[in-house]
Parts: sequence; C-alpha cells; structure tokens
Amino acid sequence: MGPGNDTHILGFLLLGLSNEPELQPLIFGLFHSIYLITVFGNLLIILAVSSDSHLHTPMYFFLANLSFVDICFTSTTIPKMLVNIQTQSKVITYTGCISQICFSTLFAGWDNFLLAMMAYDRFVAICHPLHYTVIMNPRLCGLLVLVSWIMSVLHSVLQTSMVLQLSFCTEVEIPHFFCELHQMIQLACSDTFLNNLVMYVSAVLLAGGPLAGIFYSYSKIISSIHRISSIQGKYKAFSTCASHLSVVSLFYFTVLGVYLSSAVTQSSHAGAVASVMYTVVSPMLNPFIYSLRNRDIKEALMRFFRMAAVKGTSVLLVVKKCPNCRAQSHNFCSS
Repeated sequence: MGPGNDTHILGFLLLGLSNEPELQPLIFGLFHSIYLITVFGNLLIILAVSSDSHLHTPMYFFLANLSFVDICFTSTTIPKMLVNIQTQSKVITYTGCISQICFSTLFAGWDNFLLAMMAYDRFVAICHPLHYTVIMNPRLCGLLVLVSWIMSVLHSVLQTSMVLQLSFCTEVEIPHFFCELHQMIQLACSDTFLNNLVMYVSAVLLAGGPLAGIFYSYSKIISSIHRISSIQGKYKAFSTCASHLSVVSLFYFTVLGVYLSSAVTQSSHAGAVASVMYTVVSPMLNPFIYSLRNRDIKEALMRFFRMAAVKGTSVLLVVKKCPNCRAQSHNFCSS
C-alpha cells in the first residue's frame, strides 16, 4: 500500500503479547488452558444455578448471568488469538476487528452493570432483610438485567458506529492481542477528538455510575454490619457478600492497573500485558471465588454431579437389560 489514507482497509495485524517465536507455544498452551477452564468453570456455575431449586434466588440469578457474560467476553478475544498463534499469522480482517470491538465493549459493559446489581442485592439482603423477597422480586431482577443489556447494547453500537467513521492509514499494526477500542482510536489517522470524548464520557457514566452504586451499597452494608452486636452475626453477614466483594475488587483493581500502567509507562505493549488480567484472568477466577467460598454452590454442584451419575447409571442398566435394542443411544426400546 502506498502512503495516504485507506478507508476501505482490509485488515490489521495483531502483534499479540510477544514477538519471540520460542514463547509462542508457551503462550498458546497457557491461554488455551485458561480459556477451557473459564468456559468449563462458568458453565458449571450456570448448570448448578439452573438445575438446583435452592439457588433460584436473585443473587444466583445475577451470578448465572455474570458467568454467561464471562464466557462470551473471553470467547470474543481468546479464540482468535489462539488461531493466529497456531497458524503463525497476525492478520485479523477489518470486519473481524470491528466485531471484536463491538462484542468486547458490549460484554465488558454488561459485566460492569451485573456487578452493581449484585452489590444492590447484597445491600437489600443485609440492610433490609425483612423486605428482601418483596423488593428483589423476579420481575425487578429480570427488568434490571434487561435494562442493563439494552444500555450495554446501545453503548456498544454507539462506539462501534463511531469507529466505522474513522479512516486508517498504512500503519495497521495493533500492539495488542485483540482489537481494543482505545488502540483502534489511536491507530486512526482522521480526527479522533469526538471518539475520545465519547469514549471518556461513556466510561465515566457507564463505569463510574455502577462503581458509585457499589461504593454506596457497601458503605451501607458496612454500617449495618457495624451495628450488629455479636461477632458471629457480623461474620455471617459479611460472609454473604465476601465472594462478590472479591470479584469486584479483582475486576476494578485490574482495570485500574491497566490504565495506570499505560499512563505511567506510555507503552502499548505494557498495557496489552496488563489488560490480560481483567479480560482473561478475572473471568477465569470468578467461578473459583464463588464455588470455593460458597457452601450453597458447592452443595448444588455435588447434587448436580450425583444426579448426572445416577442418570448415566440408569441409561447403562436399561441398555444392558434390553439385548434386543439395536440403537444403544436410545432410552426407550420398541421391544
């Protein structure tokens, strides 16, 4: 390509986390393992919540949605990275890059809203326990998730449509392992003032708003726990929100670390490495945080596996008792 702008650019080059050839197998194995653990762990949370009637509560309803979002979030970025490493190619098409921006923005925003909803749920449970079932009714929970989904979609569509208006020069190298919104705006050679303005304003409103709600909820929770006289009562109240507090701390501290490292070092590569924490590590650790620290989840998973084992055993017994059945995959036999 010659010098000048190319609005109809065909693709970009994702430079990834390292240019060292000997590190590529290690990066592939590490991220492949992380992706499988993330998908499997979050699927287990969804299955446990959906299959166990004891977990049909607002808190676990939000948790199941959070697990779904985490699966989608990592599936937006990691598979393409793994394919590029396996094929020894760094190319991503223009359409693929725009799709990554669209879906990563969508699921990151929805993740943010869900964490705020879970904080509000814990606030009502601890500060207004007698009115919990009335306030956190299924209609309100469904409405909160729906509204957060719509707001995340609108935000994603807005950011994506504004990126589509940008023109890109012959420099098409992205120092990241996926097409991140900020990197794409920096790469453009047209005027990006409006894009930067919308990006920072939306970050303040759509990230700062839920974060302020989380701070407010926990300030009330701490105040309520402080008024409890017994130490056992304080511990029991705090334990109900310990897992959520761990997930919130992990998510927001890693995001803050990404932007602070980028601001201090002025290095895009350092920002890419730091962003691994909130885009990859955080979704992987969320199921472990909730399952290891939550007795209800552990008991639900045990019941789920027992039920699956019983059903598997029943199918085998039916097949063994019915020698005339040709199709062993069927649960019923015509004979």
